Amino acid sequence: MLEVMEQDYIRTARAKGWQIGAWCSSTHSRTQRMPLVTIVGLDLPFLLAGAVVTESIFAGRDGRLFWEHTGKSDTPVLMGIIMNHLCAVIAFQLVTDLTYSLLDPRIRYD
Repeated sequence: MLEVMEQDYIRTARAKGWQIGAWCSSTHSRTQRMPLVTIVGLDLPFLLAGAVVTESIFAGRDGRLFWEHTGKSDTPVLMGIIMNHLCAVIAFQLVTDLTYSLLDPRIRYD
């Protein structure tokens, strides 16, 4: 935030007499949301994939299925579960990239 406050467009707004407090909260809220979108969008699918251990402890469907078939060396079922988590990772990363374009108008996908 301090680095952004020293950029040219902030100095220009101050020179024009704009009230930086109200303007800053609306303008910088977009740039402040970018790291949050990155963390949530890229870590959420990995948290869902890591829930396999929790589900196996609390008798969840995917976790129990994964552990049972790991013991049986049932490769097609394991590949299906991993593919399911992989699709979740790809979907969340796509949503994260599209959210970037909504938050920052400088980012465009042609």
